[in-house]
Amino acid sequence: MRGESVFPQLEQLLPLVAKPIQYVGGELGATVKPWDSVAVRWALMYPDAYEVGLPNQGVQILYEVLNERPDTLAERTYSVWPDLEKLMRERAVPQFTVDSHRALGDFDLFGVSFATELGYTNLLTALDLAGIPLMAAARGDDHPLVIAGGHAAFNPEPIADFIDAAVLGDGEEAVLEITDIVAAWRAAGSPGGRDELLLRLAKTESIYVPRFYDVDYLPDGRIQRVVPNRADVPFRVHKRTTMDLDAWPYPKKPLVPLAETVHERFAVEIFRGCTRGCRFCQAGMITRPVRERSITTVGEMVKQGLEFSGFHEVGLLSLSSADHSEIGDMCKGLADQYAGTNVSLSLPSTRVDAFNIDLAQELSRNGRRTGLTFAPEGGSERIRKVINKMVSEEDLIRTVVTAYSNGWRQVKLYFMCGLPTETDEDVLQIARLAHEVIRNGRAATGSREVRCTVSIGGFVPKPHTPFQWAAMDRPEVIDHRLRLLKQAINADKSLGKAIGMRYHDGEPSLIEGLLARGDRRVGAVIHEVWKQGGRFDGWSEHFSYRRWIDACEKALPAFGLDIDWYTTRERELAEVLPWDHLDSGLDKDWLWKDWQDALTEYEQDDCRWTPCFDCGVCPSMDTEIQIGPTGHKLLPLTPVSGLKVGG
Repeated sequence: MRGESVFPQLEQLLPLVAKPIQYVGGELGATVKPWDSVAVRWALMYPDAYEVGLPNQGVQILYEVLNERPDTLAERTYSVWPDLEKLMRERAVPQFTVDSHRALGDFDLFGVSFATELGYTNLLTALDLAGIPLMAAARGDDHPLVIAGGHAAFNPEPIADFIDAAVLGDGEEAVLEITDIVAAWRAAGSPGGRDELLLRLAKTESIYVPRFYDVDYLPDGRIQRVVPNRADVPFRVHKRTTMDLDAWPYPKKPLVPLAETVHERFAVEIFRGCTRGCRFCQAGMITRPVRERSITTVGEMVKQGLEFSGFHEVGLLSLSSADHSEIGDMCKGLADQYAGTNVSLSLPSTRVDAFNIDLAQELSRNGRRTGLTFAPEGGSERIRKVINKMVSEEDLIRTVVTAYSNGWRQVKLYFMCGLPTETDEDVLQIARLAHEVIRNGRAATGSREVRCTVSIGGFVPKPHTPFQWAAMDRPEVIDHRLRLLKQAINADKSLGKAIGMRYHDGEPSLIEGLLARGDRRVGAVIHEVWKQGGRFDGWSEHFSYRRWIDACEKALPAFGLDIDWYTTRERELAEVLPWDHLDSGLDKDWLWKDWQDALTEYEQDDCRWTPCFDCGVCPSMDTEIQIGPTGHKLLPLTPVSGLKVGG
């Protein structure tokens, strides 16, 4: 019977697997509704393990928004570890939700949020375990609609064969509109079947249905055009932008995990979007314009969230939290309110030029100092101009010394390797910067206990950024530069022993690059990798570069292509990119001009504080930048001194 729990079968398997508690559900904040009491049923997935997926802000928000509707239920599912997958296949237990342990295949809609492309193989595992055909074309009226969202959905072409639809941009209003369309179609007797339902979604012009678009290729492998194959389908699909975040104060009741997760805090998104214009940053480009939450709404969300959850850390989230126009007053107000408690504030990543001594003191007011991460991204002044990260060496050293002087003893500095025009020397400058940070930190504090961790990520060119045309460096080039960097850091033993180094080698980045800028032909590679056992590709212990290369060598020659064609090849302006029919609001000519500016090391200002640079977002999306200050304070303040939140 549809909607029945599979927990009796699952329960027998739990003693046989690692971390069985992640499959049990029943968390504080979870919602369970009777199956027959609603018209529309969603299963929401973050395609990774429970410990990574549960804290995901996007899924938590949609889960709450949908469950507030009386005619709708939403439940959650996460990727199962290989040990449980094996047992589920042996005992014919389907992919299940953690809320009511209902079979995924029983739901009307299966929404998957992709923060990274390396989750694609986990999607196929979930579909296969659920008994849902991998290929969208093979699905019937009784199968759920598979809908992709998240940042990676801005180029869903590599998984176009596996999904029924994709939503670009913000999901709060989109999931409600989709729910209304499905409910109306159902109420009318499901006319025209699955095809008609997908057509109704496509007609919104903001839901992309790949089956309604044909892709033609040129003899050299490039795309000639992407065109609708039906008269009533739009040529371009537009992203969704939720304005007035104060009207969407979610999550109100955050999920409190039963098992350990990667983030255990109450997170409040204080603004959405970024106009700093870092040329590598897809998140900053695709989430424009900037929309701030007011200081009063943030204060109320923190109060409600802490009272409900019992968390004792508050994360003030955004792409650049210290850029909020009221961040100083916000941190002071919250620090005042929770003085004398064990509640701490954190900014997950802080811009070097936005951090100051006042902010440092508020963040460390109650004596608990959570980690500080600064992201200069590039080691040399030259490469920072290329990527438009306007941070000077003096800014960086002054900022880190401020942190050390205010009691922090450990900071993390994040850089990238493999950036466009990068040389060995640009990367070696990271070592010199790290040495200067330690040297100045010791001088300022009189302590030899100060430390920094240099964390290096591989650059991946992403769609809808000025670097979408850039060539990637091969893994051996990246690995060579990382070896040189490690030697340079350790060349001075006194300073080097205070510097930790964490890095990803070049191989996973190359595969992420293949998936990020791939087209529909890359779907054959993903399918082959999955068939050969590919799972959890975002985890180094599960990722196999050889498996991906073998799959490319098996699948791509049929199209006259290889992995280098997708990764290490630079594109020209005239080339049709796989995502050109998907509108992020950014003008392609503006992106190209910014790419040319990068090559000449020209820096672009932040349009929040300067005249418009015509990126295209505000007029094309009929939106505008929404920033304060509002003039409000967190008043009247009611200090909760003596309250002990959490364990």
